[in-house]
Formats: sequence, structure tokens, C-alpha cells
Amino acid sequence: MAQITCQNLTLGYEGEVILSNLNFTVKQGDYLCIVGENGSGKTTLMKTLLGLLPPIGGTIEAGEGLRPDEIGYLPQQTHVQRDFPASVREIVLSGCQSRCGLRPFYNKKEKALAKRAMAKMKLSGMERRCYRELSGGQQQRVLLARAFCAAQKALLLDEPVSGLDPKVTMEMYRLIQKLNQEDGMTILMVSHDIDAAIRYASHILHIGKRCFFGTKEEYIKSALGKSFVGIEGGERDG
Repeated sequence: MAQITCQNLTLGYEGEVILSNLNFTVKQGDYLCIVGENGSGKTTLMKTLLGLLPPIGGTIEAGEGLRPDEIGYLPQQTHVQRDFPASVREIVLSGCQSRCGLRPFYNKKEKALAKRAMAKMKLSGMERRCYRELSGGQQQRVLLARAFCAAQKALLLDEPVSGLDPKVTMEMYRLIQKLNQEDGMTILMVSHDIDAAIRYASHILHIGKRCFFGTKEEYIKSALGKSFVGIEGGERDG
């Protein structure tokens, strides 16, 4: 059974349609990369899946008992957020808020989860560091740890490597891959990097004037995939 099923989905905001008749499914453990040209509606789709924007038409159905509080979200970071005056530990722990219910404090289990998330993101020893004093790559690892604390079944990531240098970008991709492969976390990631999408994802959703949904192997063989990644006969050019 699919965790997320979108049928005849029409996206937009303020009455303006950006994308229509979109159909795809996401199963437990999938790693779906959402790619497409600028302005094609990738971030709008992400916000619609999260319930932050209502769909103009069609349906989004959650399966396998997936609830909104079991989804972690890493949005694109703003300049104001980069200057947030809190410690690494405080920010990571805040990802556990949905687990607290009416409790005004974090329990031992939630503190242990935050500690494990920081270890996974290679932040051990940095717990007391001020977030705004960190490098861009370190900040993204903090936000990924926070999203991991919020997630129980799925992570939605919107351009998680935007603005990072190539070395840090590769490190982020490897950390996300581990969350998928070792923790069984379902990943939905918006990306402008189609080569990285093909390297790490299990499935590709390409949106825009032409749309595609399927496995990365099917995408590589498709006419749309070939036109974007320079593949002919299943082999990469050059």
C-alpha cells in the first residue's frame, strides 16, 4: 500500500494553476526526487503535500497510517533563519515538539532521539554552539537533524543542498541516503540537480510542460529523461 497517492492533482495558488492532472504514488522506503525547470511548481507541490497549500483539484491520500505529525520537513532556508540565535541542541530538540502533545517539556526519549539525530548528522560536540555562528553546511545538517526528529515515516526536503559547495553537497547527499537505506525513511526531495537525482533516488517525478513519474531506470530510458541528462541508448554521453 502506498504512503502517498496523488490523483489528478492540480496545483497553484491565488487561483492561478501551475500544474494539472498530476498522478504519482510513494511507497514506504522510496526515495523520490522531484525535478523540473524553474517555476514548474516543485516547491508548490511540496507545500501542497504538507497541507500548507490546498490543491486546486484532485486528491492526496495518505496510506499505511501516515499522519501529518509523522512527516519531517526541511524547507529552503531564508537569510533571517540563518541568523537564528539558538543553540544546535535547542533547534534539533524543537523537531520533537509534535511528539510532546500538551507536555511543556521534552522527556528522556525525545532527548535521546535528538542526541541520536545529532550523532547521525555528525554534530556531536557542537550541541552548545550557536546556530548562527555555524557554516552553511553545518546549519543544513542541524536542520536535517531537526527534520529527522520530527519524522517518523517520511522526510520532505526542499533543495537541501542549495548554496553549498560541492564537497559539503556530497556529504549532505550521503547523509540523506543513509536515512533512507539504514533507517528506512521515505524521502521526497525537490532538487535542481538531475544527475544527483539519478545517482541517489529510486524514483523520479519530473514536472513541467511535460511530466514523468517512474523508477530512475525508466526515467533514464524515457524521451524526457534522455533530453535532460544526455543519455542515448542507456549510456551517458561523454
